[in-house]
Amino acid sequence: MELAIDLESLAQGIARDGFVVVPNVISEELLERAQTAIERIIETMRAEGIDTFSESLDPNEANLRLYHLAAWDPVFIELLRHPVARALVEATIGPHWLVSNFTANVALPGSGSMNVHSDQALVVPPPWTEPWAINVIWCLDDVHEANGATRYVPGSQHWARFEDVPGDLLARSVAFSAVAGSFVAMEGRVWHTSGANVTKDERRAMAFAYYTRDFIRPQVNWAMVMPPEDQAGLDDEARRMLGMSVMGNISIGGALTRMREGRRPDLRIAPLRG
Repeated sequence: MELAIDLESLAQGIARDGFVVVPNVISEELLERAQTAIERIIETMRAEGIDTFSESLDPNEANLRLYHLAAWDPVFIELLRHPVARALVEATIGPHWLVSNFTANVALPGSGSMNVHSDQALVVPPPWTEPWAINVIWCLDDVHEANGATRYVPGSQHWARFEDVPGDLLARSVAFSAVAGSFVAMEGRVWHTSGANVTKDERRAMAFAYYTRDFIRPQVNWAMVMPPEDQAGLDDEARRMLGMSVMGNISIGGALTRMREGRRPDLRIAPLRG
């Protein structure tokens, strides 16, 4: 799929506005595989009695929450590797990053909004003076205000402390709009929420790839949620993205030491000496 994409202009848009919408960035074939994977995950969760409703996040059961997508299906590893997404991640938060989480939110008719929040504020204390996190939000359906598109608060990436945050966040928020196969790159300081799906028969699915600087503890322990046979099939790049490489999340300091990826170090603990 040949796309004429101006990465520099997109990166400038994130720096200026806190987000950009990148339309029609994946092929119909990849989009269909991601859509099919979402359906399979929902079916499997229901068959195994795994709850898709998170009472701590959503006001009702019309929002379906699916977690750690990269452990469910390799199509989501493909999305994490997407060159445009990765380029914008690195332009925003630098070259040393990890995939902290990868979730999906499927909004059925009647779903409501969660609390307005900043993803960076969830993982690091204030002040938030620079972006250390970014969401790449994959639109697996056409998304718009009526079917529950993500809502953002313009200019909120400049709020450095909780004291800067006003009380009327939802009233200030604006809905994204994008066609299926697009993504929204939104830096981690932007305050946002899921929109309410007020349609009668339209479902909306979005997948949220959440990247952070590598010194921030990831929200998901990928080594715990990914089956061993799937871990064995990961290449070195995928293991690094998920923080599952030997050096884990210390690449930012690796250049200052003799530590390098590659040969596995001896991890045995020396016996105590009296």
